Amino acid sequence: MSQELQLERIPGDGLLHMDLMGGEARVLLCETTEMVQQMVQLHGSTPVCTAALGRLMTGAAMMGSMMKGEGQSVTLTVKGGGPMGTLVAVAEGGFVRACADNVNVSLPEQSPGKLDVGGAVGHEGYISVVKDLRMREPYVGQTELVSGEIAVDLANYFTVSEQQPSLVALGVLVRGSKVLKSGGLIIQPLPGCSEETLSQLELRSPMFAEISHELMAAPKEELAEDWFRGLDLRLLDRSEVGYRCNCSRNRMERALLAIGRQDLQEIHDDGKGAELVCHFCNRKYFFTTEDLQRLLEQGKQPRGEE
Repeated sequence: MSQELQLERIPGDGLLHMDLMGGEARVLLCETTEMVQQMVQLHGSTPVCTAALGRLMTGAAMMGSMMKGEGQSVTLTVKGGGPMGTLVAVAEGGFVRACADNVNVSLPEQSPGKLDVGGAVGHEGYISVVKDLRMREPYVGQTELVSGEIAVDLANYFTVSEQQPSLVALGVLVRGSKVLKSGGLIIQPLPGCSEETLSQLELRSPMFAEISHELMAAPKEELAEDWFRGLDLRLLDRSEVGYRCNCSRNRMERALLAIGRQDLQEIHDDGKGAELVCHFCNRKYFFTTEDLQRLLEQGKQPRGEE
């Protein structure tokens, strides 16, 4: 165990990048409580929807942190046929934005304290992953849903689509509109991982199952020390996580231009202007008739990003 990890306890949201046994396995462990709470404040989600979106956001934050190139992003989309409709989380590094078709779903608990996330998401559909590596074509992977509970579906995606066996734990502990704790863990054996290390991880996997409850009891650094004791845990890096929307008026102009000149002309001729709302943060952008006329006349190309 590195001295830095033993000594430094940083409360609140954050992501630990670690490895085991000199590089035999990669470990990502994060707390995302504040990030998910901000999502609740923006979307007003019910507890079961908070748990579903919070799990997806946490998984996206860890996957986004694996991508090192400038401007690279990963988009997770879940369509399970449940009452929440489509769930989307987009991560650039550890910073995530998310939305769902319906965040007002209420379902009976499966058991006291256990929200029916799979019932809200649905069990029949798929999870897709789009990685924008800033190359000509993005990487796109898709696998069928296993349960709709998000964590096992993401683990199945890694194994089937990326041929990377992975242990994934995701959890959101929520009471009403208050997110008590949220976090996640990804463990991935790397080439050369020994059978002994794999066996140890399998034996310890029940310890990770209720990760949000574990985070209530101890900070993430202490959990890492306890969970991986004797496996030569090494802290490689720390990174930030948070909720961040990158919408802007320029992006909304592009959205208007993308609908085509004929449709844009019809909106203009209606004389009421146009109001566009960002799905990720609910920010509203209003375009007057004059604004629409300017776009039509100039065939305007969007300006640089704000």
